[in-house]
Amino acid sequence: MSENRYETAVARYFEAWNAGSAEDIAKAVAAAWTEDGSYTDPLAEVAGHDGVAAVIAGAHAQFPGFEFRLLGAVDGHHDVARFGWELVSVADGSAPVAGFDVIALAEDGRIRTVAGFLDRVPATA
Repeated sequence: MSENRYETAVARYFEAWNAGSAEDIAKAVAAAWTEDGSYTDPLAEVAGHDGVAAVIAGAHAQFPGFEFRLLGAVDGHHDVARFGWELVSVADGSAPVAGFDVIALAEDGRIRTVAGFLDRVPATA
């Protein structure tokens, strides 16, 4: 199966979000984002590899035993792509969090910016 540059970038994005150790997260973030790349959603606004890695580590701490999965197809043009995702429990398949992200790519295919939107979040006590 041949992937286009948008699907490749999104696959790298999910590799970073689903990496296991801090070292693996750092490597995957460097492969997916430009050095000055940014990530913004309603709960975070960071730039650079260390900032992105910290957001990912924070999600792992908040949702142990969960993984991010693509929902539907990746749609892209003019160096911009959009895609849906959900955070799924490996144990029972529940998905308490879902969202939609828009990424802008650099010439080398790595992510320059992510604008994330949360469509479903768990209720807080």
